[in-house]
Amino acid sequence: MKGVIGLPLEHDSARMHVQGSAQYIDDIPVPNGTLHVAFALSSVAHGKIKNIDVSLAKEAEGVHCVLIAEDIENLMIGPIRHDEPILASNEVLFYGQAIAAILAESHDLAKKAALLVTAEVEELKSIVSIDEAMKSKSFLDEPMIVSTGDSKKAIKNAKNILTGSLSIGGQEHYYLEGQVAMSIPTEDNEMVVHSSTQNPTEVQHLVAYVLNVPQNAIEVITRRMGGGFGGKETDSSQLACICAIFSEKTKKPVKARLSRKDDMLLTGKRHDFIANYEVGYSDDGLIQGIDMDLSARCGYSLDLSKAIVSRALFHSDNAYFIPNATFTGYLCKTNTASNTAFRGFGGPQGMLAIENIVEEIANTLGLDSLEVRRINFYQKDKNNVTPYDQVVEDNIIDEITNELIADSSYYSRRKEIDAFNKDNKYLKKGLAFSPVKFGISFTTQLLNQAGALVSIYKDGSIYLNHGGTEMGQGLFIKVAQVVANEFGVDISRVKVSATSTAKVPNTSPTAASSGSDLNGMAAREACLRIKSNLTHFAREHYGSSESNIEFVDSFLAVDEKQIPFDEFISLAYLNRVELFSNGFYKTPKIHFDPVKQKGRPFFYYSYGACVSEVIVDCLTGEYKLLGVDILHDVGASLNPAIDTGQIVGAYIQGMGWLCSEELKWSDSGDLLTTGASTYKIPAIGDTPEHFQVKIKPNISNHENTIHKSKAVGEPPLMLAISTWLSIKNAIYNANKENISGLNAPASFEEVFFSLNKVS
Repeated sequence: MKGVIGLPLEHDSARMHVQGSAQYIDDIPVPNGTLHVAFALSSVAHGKIKNIDVSLAKEAEGVHCVLIAEDIENLMIGPIRHDEPILASNEVLFYGQAIAAILAESHDLAKKAALLVTAEVEELKSIVSIDEAMKSKSFLDEPMIVSTGDSKKAIKNAKNILTGSLSIGGQEHYYLEGQVAMSIPTEDNEMVVHSSTQNPTEVQHLVAYVLNVPQNAIEVITRRMGGGFGGKETDSSQLACICAIFSEKTKKPVKARLSRKDDMLLTGKRHDFIANYEVGYSDDGLIQGIDMDLSARCGYSLDLSKAIVSRALFHSDNAYFIPNATFTGYLCKTNTASNTAFRGFGGPQGMLAIENIVEEIANTLGLDSLEVRRINFYQKDKNNVTPYDQVVEDNIIDEITNELIADSSYYSRRKEIDAFNKDNKYLKKGLAFSPVKFGISFTTQLLNQAGALVSIYKDGSIYLNHGGTEMGQGLFIKVAQVVANEFGVDISRVKVSATSTAKVPNTSPTAASSGSDLNGMAAREACLRIKSNLTHFAREHYGSSESNIEFVDSFLAVDEKQIPFDEFISLAYLNRVELFSNGFYKTPKIHFDPVKQKGRPFFYYSYGACVSEVIVDCLTGEYKLLGVDILHDVGASLNPAIDTGQIVGAYIQGMGWLCSEELKWSDSGDLLTTGASTYKIPAIGDTPEHFQVKIKPNISNHENTIHKSKAVGEPPLMLAISTWLSIKNAIYNANKENISGLNAPASFEEVFFSLNKVS
């Protein structure tokens, strides 16, 4: 069928998801003799290891092998620096760090044996919080600065100056499928690794490294993940590596699966930040200068923190032109698990910081924050250069704003809310609008590349391999639509293979919202090469011109002839036409100087906006979300059903981050929130009755992306900022002197305390 692009097709595994028949790693029948891994974990946050006693564990029922750090030759791994020991060596660096690995005949037996491991640890002073790290000057790297103009002078000369601080909490990924891996040794020292990972190439690289073998000896396969959200971009490597080491030692298949508690203890989360700011502005709320420090809790190792803090700085302007700005990022080293990628990758934290500032400026001046936002927006022909020197060429934030304000009846609702608040002493409503301008591309330039392999079989069926991974986001169906569209066939003809490093090498992680952009373009390039072969053959065989040849509705149309696609493919095979090809794509135009923090780190921007309404009980701090209106830009959508689902899911996840999901550590570094009983993700009852989500119609990408579509994975998460702002607005409506005082997440307790603060 012609026109597969833009159809709201269901997720390729939707029916299997509903039926429970979709196969994840834990569903794969294990080979005979498979052994299972469990970890013994540290019970202190920081200390020198004097001794680890594994004697009882070795003698326990069903145990085949026990490893400690000294048993592993290539111990140190990590995505940027090799500063992460697979098992703690000499020193414990965070509470819950793995100090020993046990291999047994079942998962339960391995867990029981792990409890028998004892460690003598000399406790050292631990640094847990951002404040402690800043006071101790405990950093993983030098501060990062993005600046333009003269912020100090602009602030000094401004009529109004605002100073303040905002605490921004972290977030657990809480994927449905936890971290899991299985290694299967094959002949000639080769190994197949099944890993629930967003980054098969990184897993392949690190497994090869720890085993001292070339990468071609390791095949990493990922059919699907039960969620990732960034938590499986780097953190999946530890489990895969320990399985591979055990397999190499025992020559047996090995499987490791973390419990929810162990997963939350061992793996990183969204970075929590503290934003300290000083802002100068005019009487109408125009920002003239800003100085803002963003301090991030990174954990004990670097992981991806440098790129994450960098993106936070890049998004500290959001949709606003700020002529004089200095944004400084601090990478705080703490005795906690190393924080890692999470949907938005630092952007949400930077964006929340500036949105909080705009809201406080409006409150200070007694203005509607919408109007303050409008006057600070980037413009099209002037005031359109970011602090990192990228020109905003595709700005549609005014259009998005105008359409959503009209569609949501913002101004009439504001009047109704003012009347309600006047008549109610203990119940207060809040209403807020927030925009989104989010940059799309990996900020690490080399990652902006992708490959694909497309094969057509003699019967006209098509097999697609690409480097992207499927984690429920609908990447596979989108790229399949691209392939079906090129050949003018029904989507049912296209089968997408599991992602394998043996088929497409050197892949980038499926992250940064770039999965469809990169892999869709690579797949299209492969299709175009095959089409060129087929068109050349058809021209010669049928004596036609290229302009009269078209692939449409599962036929090859040649002049007046209609040849079924499968028949034509069979004919092409008989005439020795090449029916397979690879494709490669690299994102154009992007460049960046990491020293000067200047350049064009993003290919384009994605835009959106949200209006949220909330009601707060001023006596208890409890609140209820009453309504959400969203308008989001996805360019020319490849699949509106998938894109809408992504917008809804991202918003809900963002709402969880900003409203209910609260990570807590003890003073000694013990993570206290390790499961559903202590960590509250949003439930269906937390969604509002009025929940309107619209994709901006009649628009395409300014840049030459796959069919002029735009990324949709990360940008909608930040729409939830409007919900947090609506709570802040309700608090302000309860007490006009309380212009600040709300941190994130806005738990009921936080709201209660904020209601009783006066700035």
